[in-house]
Amino acid sequence: MDQPATPLEDIRARIAQAARIAGREAAAVELVAISKTHPAEAIAPLIAQGQHVFGENRVQEAEAKWPALREENPEVRLHLVGQLQSNKAEDALALFDCIHSVDRPSLVTALGKAMDKTGRRVPCFVQVNIGAEEQKGGCAIAEVPALLASAREAQLPIAGLMCVPPLGIEAAPFFALLAKIAGDSGLDQLSMGMSEDFETAVMLGATHVRVGSALFGARG
Repeated sequence: MDQPATPLEDIRARIAQAARIAGREAAAVELVAISKTHPAEAIAPLIAQGQHVFGENRVQEAEAKWPALREENPEVRLHLVGQLQSNKAEDALALFDCIHSVDRPSLVTALGKAMDKTGRRVPCFVQVNIGAEEQKGGCAIAEVPALLASAREAQLPIAGLMCVPPLGIEAAPFFALLAKIAGDSGLDQLSMGMSEDFETAVMLGATHVRVGSALFGARG
């Protein structure tokens, strides 16, 4: 009798199925396992199962948790998915391989200076406040072209756009809108979709899905 699938196997199978429905290759979708608030002992089993891309919300938490894990697992890549303070730009570049939350001119300036200083240029996503929610981070939709222009002027390697749609509302229209904005901006990578809606995101073009609770269970 087959053993029950692990959460990681289940998520990967669901990504693959959603990609097939959309006529896409599953390999075109990167699963970012959101490990924020979870300890190293909860992360290590996922690494052992072959998951090598993880996401953290805060620089300080990642600094405390990841150096030892990465020393043991040098293939791991770390993505920053939470808000980044401008004064932490250089610290973030030292630790992360991708930044998903570039959302304002002051952060563009700080990251540009930090990249010039360190010589390390990591891919960045511009975060869009796709639901125009006051309490959320992200660049207003109308300001995306100007922020992208600033980022390119600062020589930030812009990979694509990222969003977190409003809670409790069907996510598909917001994902479709982000895909349209990205296409209009000449960008082809989309960081969108979390535990509740990643399959919808994949069908609408997500290249990076950020899955936490469906992999790790509820956070403590």
